[in-house]
This record gives sequence, C-alpha cells and structure tokens, in this order.
Amino acid sequence: MDAGLAVRFRQAVPRVDFCSLRYVRERSEYLAVRQDVLQPVATSEDSGAMLTVYAGGGMGYSATSDLSLSGLRRAAEQAHDWARLSARHSVVDCSQLIVAPPHGEYTSVELQPWHSVPLSEKLDMLRAECARLKTDDRIVDWEASLWYTETDTLYLTADGGQVEQRFRYLVPMLSATSNAGAETQTRSFGGRGYCRQGGLEILEHVGFRTAAPRIAQEALQLLMAPNCPSGTMDILLAPDQVILQIHESIGHPLELDRILGDERNYAGTSFVTPDMFGTYRYGSDLLNITFDPTIPEQFVSYGFDDEGQPARREYLIQHGILQRALGGLTSQIRANIPGVANARASSWNRPPIDRMANLNLEPGNASLEEMIAAVDRGIYMQTNCSWSIDDSRNKFQFGCERGQLIEGG
Repeated sequence: MDAGLAVRFRQAVPRVDFCSLRYVRERSEYLAVRQDVLQPVATSEDSGAMLTVYAGGGMGYSATSDLSLSGLRRAAEQAHDWARLSARHSVVDCSQLIVAPPHGEYTSVELQPWHSVPLSEKLDMLRAECARLKTDDRIVDWEASLWYTETDTLYLTADGGQVEQRFRYLVPMLSATSNAGAETQTRSFGGRGYCRQGGLEILEHVGFRTAAPRIAQEALQLLMAPNCPSGTMDILLAPDQVILQIHESIGHPLELDRILGDERNYAGTSFVTPDMFGTYRYGSDLLNITFDPTIPEQFVSYGFDDEGQPARREYLIQHGILQRALGGLTSQIRANIPGVANARASSWNRPPIDRMANLNLEPGNASLEEMIAAVDRGIYMQTNCSWSIDDSRNKFQFGCERGQLIEGG
C-alpha cells in the first residue's frame, strides 16, 4: 500500500458533507495447458482510486489512476461537481448516508501462498494434470488451468475512517471434451464451482490432483448415455448446480437496487416487491438462505463492503419466508427495508452497487445418501452448462453437464 496516500487524500478533500477514497490494486496470473501444450502465461495489473462526495444532499463520483496530490484534487473536485448537479435529482438524501467512520482490516487465509511455489513447478503440475485427462482417442480437447488473483484495497474517509483488506483468490479448472461421430460432450471440474479464497492449499482441499481421470471417464460415458427422460419426477441437484440456482433465482431477485428499478433498462427487474419482505413464502420450511461473507475460504468473503459497512451473517430466507434484501446502506435508506453490507464495486473505476456475496443454502439433517434413498424416481444433476432466465428473474431453464437416473432410492 502507498503509505502517503491517506495523507494526500485528506489534503485533497474539498469542503463537503462527506468524502471517501477507495483504492484498489489488483494483480492476476492465468496459467493453462491445453492438449498438452503450454498456453502463454497471462498476467495483468491494475490500480486506481474512486473518490465519492456527498454535498447538499447529492452524490458524485470520480475515478483516477493519478494518485498524486494534484490528481486526487482533480478527482475530488469533479466528484463535488457531480454531487452538486445530482442534488436536484437524487432519489435519496445523501446526508442520511453519513455514518461513523469505519476502522478495521481483513486478510484472506492463505496457508500455501501462490508465490511460494516457483512458476516452473506450477506449470509442471498443470502439464501432469492435463496429460491425465487424455485417456482415450475419443478425448479430442482437454485442458488444465489455474487463475490466481490478489486484490488489495484501502478505504479512507475524510473524517478518519480507514479499512484495509487483502484478498487472495484461486480458480482451478479442468475439462475434457469427447467426440464420437456427431456426438460431442464436455465434462468439467465443476465449471468454476471450486473457486475459493486462499492459496495453493485449495488444490488439495477440492481434490484437484485426483479429479482428471474421473472427468475423462465421465466425458466418455456421456457419449454413450441416453437422453434425460421426460416426465414429472424429483430432481436432486449437486452443489455445483445449486450455486447457479441460488445465484439466479434468489441472489439477483433480492438485489434491492434491482427491486427499486435501477437496472430495468440494463439487467432487468425482479419479481420480488418491497411488500413481500417478512411474509412471502419463497420455499418450504426447509429453505434457509444466508448471506455470509465471514466464511474464510468462500470466494466473496470480506470484512467490509465498498461503502465501509461491516459485513456479518444474515438470514435472507428463514424457514421458507423471505426476510431480508440484498441491499447496501444507500438502498436500505431508499426503500426502508433491512439489507446487508453488499455495496460492491467491480473495479476501482466503478461505483459500488448491490451485489450478492456468499449466499448459502443452510444444510439440513439428511446426508446425500439419505436424500438419494428417499427418491423413488428422479434425476441427480451435476454441474451447470447452460442457463436462461427472464428479466424479472422468475421463470428459468437450466441445463447440466451430467445426470444420473435414480430409481427406487
């Protein structure tokens, strides 16, 4: 982190009701071996800061990659100009958004840091896993890859707030594509369902080094498999499909800015309306969905959101009843609906919006074996491969890479 950034920021702050700076530095590395051929190593680095100003009831933003005192002053003045202009048209009185200055830090748990293993060793490991996918001449495409990202953020407020967060992400991926005549099938390592926060210890935790032969075998089995039967029956979904089911059918509909209509012309609306909270039955009594950015290894864990609000576990749906929206402080005040700390930005040059994070279906008491045993006739479905959902996030259609028929438990 730039030790002098906080000093320069506070020197650059104009006379306003509130001013904050959110600095982000992100570095990533992508390693891949495809068809036993090493692909070019891709690296990237990006950094900059977003300044936010509240003044006269309005809000303004300005982003800059020039972190000098003059660069910060220009950005702060531009944000101030936008705040003055927006005051006449704002949907919320921004003076209500000013809270106590935040203080804290968060660091991903990284037991085996990415940089502790030489690049050559990581590439050798990927070569070995890629080779293990090519078990048959009918495997026509195969790939092993690792995508690592480290993101450091600093959130400062003019009234003394300071939050430092350090994130380390790893996404391991394997895939095998098989072909016989006109039939082609792909089986993957859960898509990107094994993304985690942490270091190389994740590979052992998720079974990356033992998965390739199984993936290849299942890709070949799919060539000979019959089509999924039609009819009314039970469906049992594996976690790597439930991830997207929750994301699309619960996560997006509960984003409060979407409910308020902010994304109507871009990403759509929601079938959920403000009057549903506290009464609407979303599912059976067994359905309990939490927002929980406190679980260390999960991909979107953090200590504070990008507006400096402390993150904590909250029930969105409890015993099937809708309880809470996915809305940060701004949306909560607009709608007068309880939300969570999920005002999140996609980059340093984008303002935060309401974005889901670590939505979990809380487990019940039954094991997978017991759930299968309870199904007289149904399908066990694994790994999402296609999706289509309407613009109110209501009706949907999903496809999976692999299904298994269950009969008589």
